[in-house]
Amino acid sequence: MKNYSIKKFVADLLAITAKTRNEDEILSQVAPLARRAAAEPHWRSEDMYITDHELGFGSTLLHAESDNSLFIVIDSGLPGRGVRPHDHGTWAVVVGVTGPEHNVFWERVDDRSQENHSVLKKTHENIISIGETLCMKTGEIHSVENRTDETTLSFHVYGRHLNFTGRSRFDVENNLEIPFLMETK
Repeated sequence: MKNYSIKKFVADLLAITAKTRNEDEILSQVAPLARRAAAEPHWRSEDMYITDHELGFGSTLLHAESDNSLFIVIDSGLPGRGVRPHDHGTWAVVVGVTGPEHNVFWERVDDRSQENHSVLKKTHENIISIGETLCMKTGEIHSVENRTDETTLSFHVYGRHLNFTGRSRFDVENNLEIPFLMETK
C-alpha cells in the first residue's frame, strides 16, 4: 500500500466534513484515518522535537486551511511537563506517535456568570499510547502530561484552526479562565 500522505489525509477530511456537521460522525470517521496518517514516517522530522522550554511543549504545523476550517499539527512534549487544563473550541482527534500521553479530563461546574472565572473538577483520566486515538467533542476540557523521560510527539487534528475558536486555558488553583492562543513552527 502506498504512503498515506498528509495531502491525501486532508482531502479525505474535507470530504468527510463536507458531508456532515455531526461531530460524532466526524470523529468516528476521522479517528481511523488519523491513526493511519500518524503511522506514516514520511512526514516526521527532527525539528518536530523542538519545544518551548518555558511552556514545556511545541507545535509544528502540518496543514491549515486558508478559511481556518481544518488544522493539523504535531505537538512535542518535554519529559515531566504538559499543558494545563484547556478546551479547543472545536472537535479534536489526537494520536500518540512516539510515546504515551497522559490526559486528565475536567468538567466545568461554575454557572459561567462571572467573566474570566471558572471552577473545574476532575472527571477521569486516559492514557493514549503509540497508535491510539483520543477523540474530543467541542467543549471538552483536558490537561496533558508527558510522564516519560523522553520528548514525545502526538498527531493532532482539529475541526478549526485553534487561534480562531475562542478557546480557553484554565487556572484551576485560582479559578480563572484565560484566552489560549498557540504558536506553531
